Amino acid sequence: MSDQPGVEAGVDISTLSFDETLLELQRTVTELEQGGLPLERSIALYERGVALHERCATLLGEAELRVQKLLERSSGALEVANIRAEDAADQE
Repeated sequence: MSDQPGVEAGVDISTLSFDETLLELQRTVTELEQGGLPLERSIALYERGVALHERCATLLGEAELRVQKLLERSSGALEVANIRAEDAADQE
């Protein structure tokens, strides 16, 4: 693990914000790129990197859906409809 402060490897990725996830992904990639790690550590970091990437993609997808679902009310004010990526897939 790196000496940098941040999210510990044991933290549930599904609870991280986008910014936390992206930062942790960057740290993971940096550690992998430095090399010289035992094979098992490299594999564990790679698996974590994949999970972090998937979390980022999910959060970005949800943000994109929220932006797409902005509705203009009759008064001209914008209203956000909170929709998760899974919910949108069910509606299609």
